[in-house]
Amino acid sequence: MPDFFGKWMRAREIAHTKRDDNRVVRPFAWGLEYITDHVNGDDPRNVLREHTARAMARSEEFYALPEINDWNLQGDHLTWTSAIQTPSVENNTVHARLFTPKRERKNKPRAAVVVLPQWNAQPDSHVEACRIFNGLGMAALRLTLPYHQERKPADIERAEHLVSSNIGRTIQSMRQAVLDTRAAVRWLKLQGFERIGILGTSIGSCTAFLAFAHDPDLNVGTFNHVSGYFADVVWQGISTQHVRQGIESELTLEELREFWRPISPVPFIQRLVNMKPRAMRFIAAKYDLTFPAELSREVINEVRQRGIDLDVVWLSCGHYTTAELPWKAIDAWKIATFMRKHL
Repeated sequence: MPDFFGKWMRAREIAHTKRDDNRVVRPFAWGLEYITDHVNGDDPRNVLREHTARAMARSEEFYALPEINDWNLQGDHLTWTSAIQTPSVENNTVHARLFTPKRERKNKPRAAVVVLPQWNAQPDSHVEACRIFNGLGMAALRLTLPYHQERKPADIERAEHLVSSNIGRTIQSMRQAVLDTRAAVRWLKLQGFERIGILGTSIGSCTAFLAFAHDPDLNVGTFNHVSGYFADVVWQGISTQHVRQGIESELTLEELREFWRPISPVPFIQRLVNMKPRAMRFIAAKYDLTFPAELSREVINEVRQRGIDLDVVWLSCGHYTTAELPWKAIDAWKIATFMRKHL
């Protein structure tokens, strides 16, 4: 029987993608200056291979969070200096918005959720989710990702520096996102929160997983749209074809996958085996063309093959249409009930 619903849903996903007419194909750049202080004319491929080997061998160091001593909470606006310093001054200050419940849960540990929105999220993105958590008696801390909102330099219209055809800068940007996330977790612990969950959507899901695999203070993870390799999403997803166009004349997918291994979830799944078991829910979309469904199935299988307990939800929609009713309500329900149960 023809899948008329699937055909219609995929057409809607493509239409959503075409609404953004400001995607720019940027020239390819190795970006070695973003990952090392010493290049000296070395073959860029060798430099990136060596960087991958070091980062994967010592990922605890790669994602280690230094001391932070300049937290500043003004009203609901929290700022601090990022552990990663970039050439964009605006990007070096982290911004987060704190949502506090009117009443905390009775006879339960104090709980909070770190919320990581999607790529190019607007200021109101995921605010509704934060208020839902508040309604359940939990605090929420919505993090602004690198190069977004107040962190976006004036020379770019979109948050392209987070995911771009500049190989080294993309690595640095994602590492920065993970360290900023871990800093948010640390701040919440310092405020006395005993149980901390994390919700990440799209690229926020990738960031959240990398933090989850390196931070034992995270007790629950909900990952909204999932995939195993950063490079594969860029290569296959319809939302990143302009990024691929800037890369594919210089690198193969296999090379890109190797260079971006340190910012990909699959290589770190094994870490979860050696950590205390924690509740995880993966939410994937059957008609997703941005995080293609086959890539979601692959990472789900990778987790389950290692005997890790994993809860999986499949939505009968796509990536963009997850933000539409009724899928938006179903997604919110699946996120909120999981957090309520395990936090």
